[in-house]
Amino acid sequence: MTLPPRPRPTVVIVGAGIAGLMMGILLDKMDIPYTILERAPKVKPLGALMSFNGNILALFDQLGMLEEAMSISFKIHSTNLFDEKLNKLASVNTSDHHDRTGYDFIVFSRPELYEIIRKRVPEEKVLMNKKVTAINKTPTGVSVTCSDNTTYDGHILIGADGAYSTVRQKLYSEMQAEGVLPKSDGEDLAMPYVCMVGTTTPRDPKKYPELQGPITNIHHVIGDGTSYSWTVITIPGNRFCWSVMQQITDPEEAKAQRFRNSEWGPEATESMIAAVRDFPTTFGGGTLGDILDATPKDVVSKVMLEEKLFDTWHHGNVVLIGDAVHKMLPTSGQGAINAMQDAVVLANCIYDLEDLKPESLDAAFESYKQQRHGEAKKQVNNSAVNAKISSGQTFLDRCVRHVVLNWIPKSFQDRQFTKDAAYRPQCTFLPRIPDKGTVPSLPQLPSKRYQAEQAAAANPTAI
Repeated sequence: MTLPPRPRPTVVIVGAGIAGLMMGILLDKMDIPYTILERAPKVKPLGALMSFNGNILALFDQLGMLEEAMSISFKIHSTNLFDEKLNKLASVNTSDHHDRTGYDFIVFSRPELYEIIRKRVPEEKVLMNKKVTAINKTPTGVSVTCSDNTTYDGHILIGADGAYSTVRQKLYSEMQAEGVLPKSDGEDLAMPYVCMVGTTTPRDPKKYPELQGPITNIHHVIGDGTSYSWTVITIPGNRFCWSVMQQITDPEEAKAQRFRNSEWGPEATESMIAAVRDFPTTFGGGTLGDILDATPKDVVSKVMLEEKLFDTWHHGNVVLIGDAVHKMLPTSGQGAINAMQDAVVLANCIYDLEDLKPESLDAAFESYKQQRHGEAKKQVNNSAVNAKISSGQTFLDRCVRHVVLNWIPKSFQDRQFTKDAAYRPQCTFLPRIPDKGTVPSLPQLPSKRYQAEQAAAANPTAI
C-alpha cells in the first residue's frame, strides 16, 4: 500500500491564550507550520484560579505535560458552600475522581499554568502586538492584515481570540453580507455576572494553617440579601486565589457594564473592592478585605462573565475554537478545558486531511464541530446551572439551590460525575495513553491516516 503524502497546510492562529498556544503545541507535533498573532504587546499575568480534571489531564499525560502541571497544583477533595454567617450549607465531595479517571482533580494559579504551556511553543512562533484589522480570501486560503500593516497568509485561519473574537466578528460580518449567518449568531452574549479575581502574595501559614497542602481548601460564601458571592481557595506557595461574583439582572446595567469593562484587566476594580471588603471569610477569622489587601493591585482584574454557544463554528478557510465559539461561565471550571478539547479534536481532523481543497477543509471543520458541539453545549448548560446554585440571588436561583443542595440524591450526583468523567479526548495521531480509571473513556473517531502509517511501519515491505 502506498501512502498518499500528508498535506502540510500553513496555519495562522489569532490569539495567544491557552487555546491558541495548545493549538500550536499540537501543530508542532504534526510538523505543520504555523504563526500565532497576539494583539497584546506583552503577556499579562491576569486571572487567578483554574482547575483541571481527567477530562483534560489525559491529554497532558499524552503530551508529557502532566508532571509539570501537578507540580504547581493542590488536589481537590471537596468544595464547601457557606451562607454569609459562615454556616456550612453543603460539601461537594470529589475525592473519588482519581478512581474514576486515573487523574486527580487539581487546582492551581492560571498564570503558572499559562507559563507551562507557553514555554512549549517556540518563541519565534508567537508574535505580540499584532492586532488584526482585516481578513481577506486568497486563491490558496486567507490573508490576515494587522494594524502595523504586516500580513500573514495561510491555508487555515484559527480564531482562538476569546469571547470578543475579532476573527469571529469579521467572519460573521462576511457571512451576514452573504445572507448565510444564522440569526442567533448576530445576537449579543448573555451577561449574568461581573467577576473580580486575584491571587495574594505568600501568607503566614501559622495564621492560616489551611494553606498547607497537598489538599486545597475551597470555601465559597453565598451572600444574603446581596447580589454578591465570593470564593477563597488555597494554592501552593502559601497563597490564596479568590474571586467575587456579582449577579446582574438589570439589562440596562448589563449594557453599562459591557461598555465600561469588556476584558480581563485591573481597571475599574476600586468600587467593587470597596463594596465587598467587609464580607466575612472562613480563613483566619477575618474579612475578605484582609485577602484583598494581600493581593498586588496589578494582578486584580475585573471582567464581565458572559455566556453563549454559537451555531457557526467555521466558514471557508476560517475555524473558531474556545471562547470564540462557546463562552461558558467559570463556575464549572470548564472554559479552558473545553478550549483545549477543541484544539485536540481540530488537530485530529487536520491530521487526517487528504488535501487542501475547499471541500476537504470544509469536511474536516464540520467533523470537528460535530464531535465537539454536543459536549460544548452540555458544558455551557452545566456552567449556567452551577452559577445559579453557587452565585444566583434571584428567587428562582434560590429555589434551584435549595432543591439541588437538599433534595438531589447523592446517587444521582455520582451518576452524573461518572458520565462527565468519560469524556477524555486525546490526540489520535499519537500513541494513546490507556485508560487508568474505573470509567472507560468515550471512543473517538480513529485517525485513518495514523492507522495506515502504523500499519506501514509494522510492515515496510508492503509500501
